[in-house]
Amino acid sequence: MSRFDLRQWLVEAEQLGELRRIKGADPHLELGAACHLNYRRANPEALLFEDLVGYPEGGRVLAGSVINPRLFGLTIGLGGELDDIGLVEALRSKPGQWVNDATKFKAEQVDSGPLLENVLEGDEIDFTKFPAPWWHEGDGGQYIGTGCGIITVDPETDVINMGAYRVELQDDGRAISINIEAGKHGMQHVRRWFEREGRAPIAGSFGQHPIFLVVAGTEVPFGVSELDYAGAILGEPVEVIKGQDTGLPIPAYSELAFEGWMYPDRRRPEGPFGEWTGYYSGGVTQVLTVDVTRIYHRNDPINLGAPPGKPPNDYSYMRCVMKSAMVTDGLIATGLPGVSGVWLHEVAGGRLLLVVSIDQRYPGHSRQAGYLAAQHPSAAYMNRFVVVVDEDVNPRDLGEVIWAMSTRCDPAKDIEVMKNTWGSRVDPLAVGGPPYYNSRAVIDACRPFERLADFPKVVTASHELLTKVGDRWPELRS
Repeated sequence: MSRFDLRQWLVEAEQLGELRRIKGADPHLELGAACHLNYRRANPEALLFEDLVGYPEGGRVLAGSVINPRLFGLTIGLGGELDDIGLVEALRSKPGQWVNDATKFKAEQVDSGPLLENVLEGDEIDFTKFPAPWWHEGDGGQYIGTGCGIITVDPETDVINMGAYRVELQDDGRAISINIEAGKHGMQHVRRWFEREGRAPIAGSFGQHPIFLVVAGTEVPFGVSELDYAGAILGEPVEVIKGQDTGLPIPAYSELAFEGWMYPDRRRPEGPFGEWTGYYSGGVTQVLTVDVTRIYHRNDPINLGAPPGKPPNDYSYMRCVMKSAMVTDGLIATGLPGVSGVWLHEVAGGRLLLVVSIDQRYPGHSRQAGYLAAQHPSAAYMNRFVVVVDEDVNPRDLGEVIWAMSTRCDPAKDIEVMKNTWGSRVDPLAVGGPPYYNSRAVIDACRPFERLADFPKVVTASHELLTKVGDRWPELRS
């Protein structure tokens, strides 16, 4: 059994008590509403929707696959017993290690796999056969791709990219549109193919092990294949089949996949769609479509859904943990000393609010940390606020962060704004058309370096005293 088989993952998630089966839901809005309720529970679970209204028996949709630490730990091979703090600690230095190890776990082409159980082409191509939810009441259509992995290749280097881009049904299910942001690696590949040959090969998986949602939904360094990166995470090469038309690699244990071609003049109206910022984005715009040449699927395929929305949403927890680890590794790799902690807050979608905790070593250290974090490739897309705090402030505790901002930051001199930085069309503040920029504030909420010795002491009990009192009255700890 491959470690990249979603069905084995489901068995293990159910054994952990982290999978709930929901029967008889309508993919038109009910799945999205059920997910919305689930994500706001104190202990959300993965949801497997079965016996869907309007679809043949056997078609299923999974959502919430990385919504809590146990599920995320299971997905990335760290086991299902870690809590928030344990997961963050276990991930220290891991992203950098995975980048270095990616070449040791290159995807391996195979001649067969479960994905080849069914191959559809020509008049058989019809995506309405497969569950494609209408996730939010204000969406413009059915989105078969939310937790998907869209596969492209650089025509010059042959490096493969897998990105998570939203995919809407078009032409009554005979075609699909893929909304790829201009700066993303996938769109860079597509543009190069357009310039070179007038069309671009593209493939993608709609149902797959959640590890592909993890790697497709975070900023894996340019030039590193997400397929190889996933192999490094789980310590086993991803088995792939070669697309019969495009030659692109598709995970052999995917549930539902496609391949085809994009052309620069073939577009369809797309959107709006409820995005991770918590707002509907884009209105109705013309987006590139795919001339699908083949659909591949397992018997009774499972679509991996990852509906975004106002945080917390399907993948906001995963993004916070994964990107925080990547930014930590990235800052340390620059040579920045004294990095105590990093956290991208879920309330801001795991992108818009980044907090860095440091042990100040020299004048300007805190400002340097803010600048580096604000523009590091792992954090540069759609960042809005970078807050730098001292090592005595827990960057994961928003209350402590706001306290530090309120008592250690002088707005007149400690807030600086970067302009014309990497924005997005999904930004609710964006106006007009591309190119999309944003601005970001670097907030220095550290004690002034020149006052470290005489800055007022924090009113708090010592660790020794808290331990003594907590041991005497254990009930006060909970």
